[in-house]
Amino acid sequence: MSASARTRLHQADFASLSASEYRLIEQLVRDVPLPLPPVPGRRTRAGLRGAQPHWAAALRQALRHQGELLWLPRRARVSQPLPLLVLVDISGSMERYARLLLAFLHAATRDRPRAAYAFGTALTDLRTAFRHSDTDRMLADTSAAIADFAGGTRLGASLAQLRTQHARQLVGRRTVVLLITDGLDTGEPDALDTEVQWLQRHCRRLLWLNPLLRYDGYAPLARGAAVLHRHADAMLPVHNLSHLEDLADALARLMKT
Repeated sequence: MSASARTRLHQADFASLSASEYRLIEQLVRDVPLPLPPVPGRRTRAGLRGAQPHWAAALRQALRHQGELLWLPRRARVSQPLPLLVLVDISGSMERYARLLLAFLHAATRDRPRAAYAFGTALTDLRTAFRHSDTDRMLADTSAAIADFAGGTRLGASLAQLRTQHARQLVGRRTVVLLITDGLDTGEPDALDTEVQWLQRHCRRLLWLNPLLRYDGYAPLARGAAVLHRHADAMLPVHNLSHLEDLADALARLMKT
C-alpha cells in the first residue's frame, strides 16, 4: 500500500469504508494502544513520600537495627490501573462504528479493570464477552447477545437499567466512563438528563466519544445530544483511525485536569 493510500485510509470516516477496507481497519484498530495514567488506590505501602508516617514499617525497621530508626517511612498510596466503563451505542446510525470501536477497546484495555455494555432500545451486558482474550470471539459473542442491534436508541432507559441493575460494576469515583454514541436519542430528554447527571456524579470522568464530530461545524442540537453536551466532561472524535490513535493522548490530558 502506498503512503498516500495509507494516509487516506487513516483519515477515512469508518462509515465510508468499502467492505474490504472495513475488514482491514477492523484488524488495524486492534493494534492501536490506549495507555492511560494509573490512579492512586486505597492500599498503601511504605515509601519516601506520603502524607502520613508509616509507623508499622518504622517499627519493623527499628527492630532490624537494634532500635535505631534510620529514616521515617511515609505511607504512600499504591497506584492501580484506571478502571473503565464502556457504553457503546449499537443503534442503526452507529452500526458502522460500533463493531470497530468494540474491537479497539477490547484489545486496548486488556490490562485494566473494565466493564462493557451495549445500548439501543435496552441495555446489554457485554462483560462475559469481554472476558475472552480473543477479539474475534468477543465480537461473535457480542453479536449473539445483542437482540436490538441496528434499532433505535433509548439511552435514558438504558442508563436507568445500569443504575438499578449494575450500579456496582465499576461505577465509582475512580472510574472513567467512555460513552460512545452520536446522541440521536429517541427517549424523553428529561429522563435522559436525570440519568446522565447520576452517571456523571458517580464516576471520575464522563467522556463522550462522538463520531458526528467528523462534520465541520458540528453542534449538538438534537435533544439527546444537547443533554450529553451539558453533562459530559469532554466530547472527543472517534470516526477514523487517526483519531483513535490520538485518543490516548487526549484522555491522558483530561485525566490531569
